[in-house]
Amino acid sequence: MLDLTQIYGKSIKIGSIRTSDIELKDLVKAWLAISLAFAILFNGLSFDISFLFTFLMSGLTVGVGFLFHEMAHKIVAQKYGCFAEFRANNLMLGLAIAMSFLGFLFAAPGAVMISGYVDLRRNGIISLAGPLTNYILAMMFLVGSLFFTSSLFYFGFYINSWLGLFNLIPFLNFDGKKIMVWNNVVYGIMVIVGLLFVFGVTKLV
Repeated sequence: MLDLTQIYGKSIKIGSIRTSDIELKDLVKAWLAISLAFAILFNGLSFDISFLFTFLMSGLTVGVGFLFHEMAHKIVAQKYGCFAEFRANNLMLGLAIAMSFLGFLFAAPGAVMISGYVDLRRNGIISLAGPLTNYILAMMFLVGSLFFTSSLFYFGFYINSWLGLFNLIPFLNFDGKKIMVWNNVVYGIMVIVGLLFVFGVTKLV
């Protein structure tokens, strides 16, 4: 008899959010791998205090941006009554770390797997939730930079702005393609906001 817990994991409920032990493990694994990849990209692999600082900063900016992006997809999908859980892509995580040694990075740590009724509108809104969350995080980091001079806040604003804009690429399985298919106006507004953040506000901070 097939043991479904091997596929879906042991069900866990945190508040109103349904998750599983497999999803939680995958989220932690992807968070750590992405943080490590960016730390190597910016600092190189050196076991000293500067690397630890860069790793922690990456975890609190890139890592948080990734985590909240994926959770936004999940929460909205669950609001529509769908099964939705994140699954890490081990191959892409390994590739991200390997690429970081070469001085560039393409991060696609995994995706939220969704099962249930999802029409074009729902799919567009679910997809919108990810980059929109990155923009909200970017604004929070920007506000923080007004009160604190730490580079953490500038980097948090910059990387979350980029994450939001990058995911709006209207190609393959990126969020941008799904949003564009649903609503061109919403897609255009999101792209304009991202461009303003990355190429406008960033220059002023």
